[in-house]
Amino acid sequence: MTFASAPGKIILFGEHAVVYNRPALAVPVLQVNAHVEVSDANQAGIWLDAPDISLHSDISALPATHPLVTIIKNTFLTAGITTPPPLKIKVTSTIPVASGLGSGAAVSVAMIRALSAHLAHPLNAEQVNKLCYEAEKLHHGTPSGIDNTVITYAIPVYFVRGQPIETFSVARPFTIVIGDTGLSAPTKEAVDDVRKLWEADKSRWEAVFDRVAEIVREARKAIESGAWQDLGPLMNANHALLQAMTVSSPELDRLVLAARTAGAMGAKLSGGGRGGNMLALVTPESAEKVASALLSAGAKSTIITTIQ
Repeated sequence: MTFASAPGKIILFGEHAVVYNRPALAVPVLQVNAHVEVSDANQAGIWLDAPDISLHSDISALPATHPLVTIIKNTFLTAGITTPPPLKIKVTSTIPVASGLGSGAAVSVAMIRALSAHLAHPLNAEQVNKLCYEAEKLHHGTPSGIDNTVITYAIPVYFVRGQPIETFSVARPFTIVIGDTGLSAPTKEAVDDVRKLWEADKSRWEAVFDRVAEIVREARKAIESGAWQDLGPLMNANHALLQAMTVSSPELDRLVLAARTAGAMGAKLSGGGRGGNMLALVTPESAEKVASALLSAGAKSTIITTIQ
C-alpha cells in the first residue's frame, strides 16, 4: 500500500488581471490536502474509489476523458508502465471542490505521486507538474499553470502568463484566515464577464489591471522583505478593484467586512469570485476572533493557516 498527499493553494493577489498578462501571487495551504492510497487488488482491472464525489467504479466503466482516468493513464505512460497490475486507488480530500483552493490539482498531484511510487517508477517534480497541468486542461480549458505549480512544489509562486513561473521566499511567516462562502465559484462565467467589460472600454480596464499589477509587485516585495503587515492595505485595495470588475458578491463582501471589523489588517476575495473563498490577514493572536466573526457572518467554514 502506498500513500501520497498534496496541499491546497490560494491566490493572494492578482486574480483576473492575470488573464491580461499581469502578475499574480499564490501560496500553498498546508492545512488542507488531497490524500491518495494505492494498493494491489484481488480483482482484475483498476478500481477507483473517491467517496467525496460519490465515485466507485472500475476505470474501464468511466469515460476515457474523465480527468481521473486521464491522470491514471498518463501516469502509466510517463512511468513506462505498459501493463499495470490490478490496483485499488482511494482518493479523499479535505479541500472543498470549486472553491479556489486547487482541489483538482491537489488530487492530480497526490494521485500521480502515489501511483508512480507504488509501481516503483517514482516521477520527479517536473514530470508531476507537467502531468498535472495536462489534467488541469480538462478541468479549466486554458489553465494559468498556477495551481499545478504551487501544489507540486508546495512553495509560493509569482506568475505572469506566458513567462516562466518564478518561486520566491517568505522572509517572515504570516497568518491568514480563509473563509468559505459555501457557494460554488463559477470561474469561467466571471472571467467571461470581465472580458466583456474590457472589450467595451479597454483603456479603462487596462489601467485597472496595471494598478492590480502594482499591488502584486508591492505584495511580493513586502513578503520577501518580511514586512508582512504591509499586505493588509494591499488586500483592501485589490478587493476594491475586484469589486469594480463585478467579480465579488454580497456573500464575499459580507465576509470581507466582517473580517475587517473583527480586527483583520486587510481582507479580500480570492480566486474567481462570485463564491468560493476570501482571505484575511491577521495576527496569530487575532486569528480565532476573526475566524469566529466569519462564521457568524455566514461562512460555511474557516481555515487558519501560516504562510511560510
